[in-house]
Amino acid sequence: MTNSFESNPLIDRLPKHLKQFIKPQDYADYTPINQAVWRYVMRKNVDYLSKVAHNSYLEGLKKTGLEIENIPNMYGMNRILKEIGWAAVAVDGFIPPNAFMEFQAYNVLVIASDIRQLEHIEYTPAPDIIHEGAGHAPIIANPEYAEYLRRFGEIGCKAISSHKDYEMYEAIRLLSILKEAEGTPQQEIDAAEKAVEDLQNNMGEMSEMAKIRNLHWWTVEYGLIGTVEDPKIYGAGLLSSIGESAWCMTDEVKKIPYSLDAAEQSFDITKPQPQLFVTPDFAFLNQVLEEFANTMALRTGGLSGIQKLIDSNALGTIELSTGLQISGVFTNVIEHEGKPIYIQTTGKTALSSREKELVGHGTNTHAEGFGSPIGKLVGINLAIEDMSPRDLKAYNIYEAETVTLEFEGDITVSGEIITGSRNLQGEIILISFRNCTVKHGDAILFKPEWGIYDMAVGKKVVSAFSGPADVNSFDLITHVPSSKTIKAKKSEERSNLEELYREVRNIREGNSNNDSLKNIFHTLKTEHPKDWLLSVEIAEILKDKNEPELMQEILIHLEKLKENRPELNKLISNGLELIFEKESVN
Repeated sequence: MTNSFESNPLIDRLPKHLKQFIKPQDYADYTPINQAVWRYVMRKNVDYLSKVAHNSYLEGLKKTGLEIENIPNMYGMNRILKEIGWAAVAVDGFIPPNAFMEFQAYNVLVIASDIRQLEHIEYTPAPDIIHEGAGHAPIIANPEYAEYLRRFGEIGCKAISSHKDYEMYEAIRLLSILKEAEGTPQQEIDAAEKAVEDLQNNMGEMSEMAKIRNLHWWTVEYGLIGTVEDPKIYGAGLLSSIGESAWCMTDEVKKIPYSLDAAEQSFDITKPQPQLFVTPDFAFLNQVLEEFANTMALRTGGLSGIQKLIDSNALGTIELSTGLQISGVFTNVIEHEGKPIYIQTTGKTALSSREKELVGHGTNTHAEGFGSPIGKLVGINLAIEDMSPRDLKAYNIYEAETVTLEFEGDITVSGEIITGSRNLQGEIILISFRNCTVKHGDAILFKPEWGIYDMAVGKKVVSAFSGPADVNSFDLITHVPSSKTIKAKKSEERSNLEELYREVRNIREGNSNNDSLKNIFHTLKTEHPKDWLLSVEIAEILKDKNEPELMQEILIHLEKLKENRPELNKLISNGLELIFEKESVN
């Protein structure tokens, strides 16, 4: 099937700029080897994680309808996720962090629909359907955790990035693709790793986005829950990695009580984690998230918030005390005594209130940018926004009056008032002038010949955040990743091996008799001597059959593979342990 991602109403209400990341899940693209990889990981995970994962995991597997035998299709997942108030969409690998988190804010789980290669069955740095589907989906069936995920997305998508964060996103995306792709030359991987390392060593002061990504990593991806002495797994990165889920439970990995300190702890996506954080319960995750949100420009605003937006060199928004929201690329701020007294954007800018663009104040009106004083008038204790109609008239802030407004910090606005706009509370939020001159000292900031001057009204900046106030104000359908996931190469040898996997699958599902297993195994051993997973699958079928000679032949073959390729030792042993119900397998 090609996927109809409109199978859940939550997806219908996504804004267009998020829908641009959604791609169809072509279920027919999954090969018999892909299905075998899913099945192996899921069988091993369910067996092992039933002992070490938070109890929400196994319950969630049932609630979300994830099967051990088959890779999930998005249509089926959406039908079931709808019951718990969530949806799922397929995407191509890593997407920008702001977008990823915004999807969560809409209760939509982002799933990279590709699946790891057999060669990377234990762990892949690239997001895949095992990580997303088998890792993230089951835990969101827990209402407390699902609310944390939604709230995290809501706050996280407002975090301000630095200009280097996007470079890092692109570098990590490329590295994950190259490491997962079949046959990538080592020098290409080395170059991509060096690019990531160079960026990591030269990021400067951590941005809000970098810090909140750390919190996301140490909770949503690699979180433990319970006590430091007896933790359980809930992070999707651990739940989906048969290697790291076992490694993380050893004393080799340091366990640290979860706190706001995790925001300062960076991570390396290409290596196992040397330390993990343990939260006492899911409710505590929200407590730490709120602590972090209190440090963000989203809640603190002020001069530092504007400076973060300027440093990001990206679309952002400030909100004034009147509720007026100015969205654009901020390029300058004039300060006085530690407070912003004039802000300036360059290029397309929109004015909004309560996340809705003000009529007549979109990017067509403010195509070249927007500048405005902020603060109080000199010698007047009453801010403009707090003035009653009588006060406004007394100070000549009135339609058709020509006035000079002197703001603290030596900003003056002189011109003829045309009109004013008010918010729902009756506060004046915008004043429009004709024949207007705006100065900072002797420096001219706006000239009469530039047209109508719209002055924002607000005594202070109460919030600053990434992205526009009204998503419809800007054309955000612009994302083109610099790299695309690389599909497995097709060859005659690979096609023949896929066919053998298909035959064994048919036999296991009862669609074919098992008389041909011997021939399949001999063909496998002769023509595909490096493959190990299909031999394990054949041994599983033979477990309840009276064919001791063939079983012995397969076990000897697997032992030789372990000797010749020590990296397969654990994978083969784990597979056989599942078959022989914990009988000792050397």
